[in-house]
Amino acid sequence: MGPIDYVVVEFPGNRMTGEGFPLLVDLVDRGIIRILDLMFIRKDKDGTVAALEIADFDGDGQLDLAVFEGTHSGLLGQDDLEEAAAAVEPGNSAGLLVYENVWAAPFAAAMRRSGGQLVASGRLPLQAVLASLEAAEAAS
Repeated sequence: MGPIDYVVVEFPGNRMTGEGFPLLVDLVDRGIIRILDLMFIRKDKDGTVAALEIADFDGDGQLDLAVFEGTHSGLLGQDDLEEAAAAVEPGNSAGLLVYENVWAAPFAAAMRRSGGQLVASGRLPLQAVLASLEAAEAAS
């Protein structure tokens, strides 16, 4: 397997347009990622959290993510939903996506076969990268 990542994407005011869904399907179709879990949550103004079913998010009459309906690996539990919900402001909803980086699986397998072990991993926050690039450009 390739590395497993997760993202929590917040939608202020519970407004999900569905614009990113075709791009997500494209990543899967091209074998770049494999969706392990895809869940949606809503956090009410009073802090109550509820899991949402995959639905017609953009209101066009079609189930937006029917291709992912029932996608549950069993990796996520109630505690994971609560942890994701802690990052979401009341009155908003969020998507919780757990995915395998399929593109990296052959490299990861080769490293394991040669005795390599992953000892550190991380992700640079996009805003920090953009700020650094802008600062470097302004300095030159």
